[in-house]
Amino acid sequence: MRLIKENILALCLLLSIPLLSIIYGVLNDGERGARQLITAVDHKIPFIEIFVVPYLLWYAFIFLMFVYLCVFDRAIYYRTLLSFCVGMLICYAVYFFFQTTVPRPEVNGDGFITSLVKYVYGADQPFNCFPSIHVLTSYLMILAIRHSKTWTIKRDVIVSTIAFSIILSTLFLKQHVVLDAVAGILLGSLLFKLFYYLEAEMVFAFFKRLFKSKAKLPSSEKS
Repeated sequence: MRLIKENILALCLLLSIPLLSIIYGVLNDGERGARQLITAVDHKIPFIEIFVVPYLLWYAFIFLMFVYLCVFDRAIYYRTLLSFCVGMLICYAVYFFFQTTVPRPEVNGDGFITSLVKYVYGADQPFNCFPSIHVLTSYLMILAIRHSKTWTIKRDVIVSTIAFSIILSTLFLKQHVVLDAVAGILLGSLLFKLFYYLEAEMVFAFFKRLFKSKAKLPSSEKS
């Protein structure tokens, strides 16, 4: 119970993610014109239905990673969440001014995995592709665990394996193209470095004022 009380206010910040996601739905169309960024490499990447599993795993992965960071490394939690939200807003701005699309293959059959692919395709129109938010946010989790004071090789391998499987799933499901993934990784790296190297006092002072918290400032880890 004490653990919940200590983290509930900070965890409430995660509500910013579904709130910002409302913008995604508004922009998820081709009314402003949509370009294709397909390369020769993309033509060689096959469509593999089973990758819908890690693609959908993204939702639980992101949530559990944030809960873990909030409880065990609040400094990295705040920096990662700031990178996440600012990254989403930058992606939305790009979607508005430079909308892209990815052609999808025809999906036939009634199997469970096929049904999941049809669900993904039905819930998400083939727009809002560059940069990929799935890739951006998954890569942020790799950076977060590698800069966390709780880092171990085992945790790094687990988080990186899951994150990279999600990144690859965006390509094998034909939800994104290679340039979408590259842009997501570059944007995630830039934003994380920006917020990571801010003075710890600046970040924590903001949230302490927000929550009126008396929590002691944790020491900042150096890379």
